[in-house]
Amino acid sequence: MRERVLITGASGFVGYHLIEEALQNNLEVFIAVRKSSKIDHLKDLDIQYIYPEFNNKETLKKQLVEIKPDYIIHAAGVTSARSEAEYNRINATYTHNLASAAYEACPDLKKFVLIGSLASVGPLDTLTGTITEATPPHPVTAYGRSKLLAEQKLKTVSGLNYTILRPTAVYGPRDTGIFIFFKQIVKGIEPYIGKAQQKLSFIYVKDLAKASIKALYGGNNKTYNLSDGNFYNRYELGTITKDVLMLKTLKFHLPVNFVKMIAAVSEKISSLSNKAAVLNIEKLNELTAINWNCDIEAAKSDLGFYPLYNLQNGMAETLKWYKANKWL
Repeated sequence: MRERVLITGASGFVGYHLIEEALQNNLEVFIAVRKSSKIDHLKDLDIQYIYPEFNNKETLKKQLVEIKPDYIIHAAGVTSARSEAEYNRINATYTHNLASAAYEACPDLKKFVLIGSLASVGPLDTLTGTITEATPPHPVTAYGRSKLLAEQKLKTVSGLNYTILRPTAVYGPRDTGIFIFFKQIVKGIEPYIGKAQQKLSFIYVKDLAKASIKALYGGNNKTYNLSDGNFYNRYELGTITKDVLMLKTLKFHLPVNFVKMIAAVSEKISSLSNKAAVLNIEKLNELTAINWNCDIEAAKSDLGFYPLYNLQNGMAETLKWYKANKWL
C-alpha cells in the first residue's frame, strides 16, 4: 500500500511541482485547495481533493481523520496581502491550525513539512558573509515576518515531527512572480532599481520539490535554507534570459528614491481600494537588499539535497516552457 501525502496550496505554482514529484515517488496524493481555485491544469493527474477550512481547526480534524495522511506538505499561503494582520492570519495562524489539527487527529502522521521562505530570515546588509541556519532572523517585510511567525507557531505544537524549508527566490514553469521581469525583457527593456552591487540567490522549482520530498524522510525538527548553492550578481538573470531568447534590450537604472515615490503612491492606492499593493516600501527594501546568498550545506548533509539546476539550465527549461505555452 502506498504512503499518503496531503499537499496544501496545490493549485499554485510550487504546489503543482510538489504534486508531480510526489507522484514520481509513488506517493498517494491528496491535495487541499479552495473551491474557488483554478484547477484545470490538475485534471489529468492521479490525485484526490479536499477543500479545507484553515480557520476552523475542528473541521480540519474531521477531514484529516477521513484521509489519514502519512505526511503533510504545507505550501499554502499568500505572498501579497492588504495588511500585516492578513499575512499573519493566512501564513501563520492557518499553519498552526493545520499542524495542531494534524497532531491531534493523525496519531500515525510521520512528518509535517512547512514550505517557508528565506524572507523569514531576511538579507544580510553587507556583501560579505552568507545566510546560514544560525543567522539571527531579521525579516524586512510583513511577508517575511509572517513566515517567521509561522515557523514559531509550528514549533509550539509539542510532539509534532516537522521540517521547515526556507527556499530563496523560486522560479520555474508556471511562476507568475519573476515572470514579470521576463515579460519586460521580451519587450526590449531591462529595468533595475539603483546601481548597488547585489548577491542574489535562486532555486529552480523542481529542485525545491525534490527537497520537499526528501524532507519527508529526514531532517526531523530542523530548519533548512535552500538555493541552488550559488550566488549571482544583479544582472545575471537578465543576461541569461537574453541569451536564451536571443534578444537585445535597453538596460537602464531607476533611482531608488524615484521608485520609493512610486511605492508610496501604490501603498496609498492600496489603502483606498482595499487591495494588496503591487509594490510597497518594504517590498522595495527586499528587492534592493544587497546580499541574499545562503549556505545549503546543512540540507546537503542531512537531506541529501543536491540541486540539479543552476540559473543557466533552470532558466533555459523555464523559458522553453513559457514559449511552448504561449506565456511569452
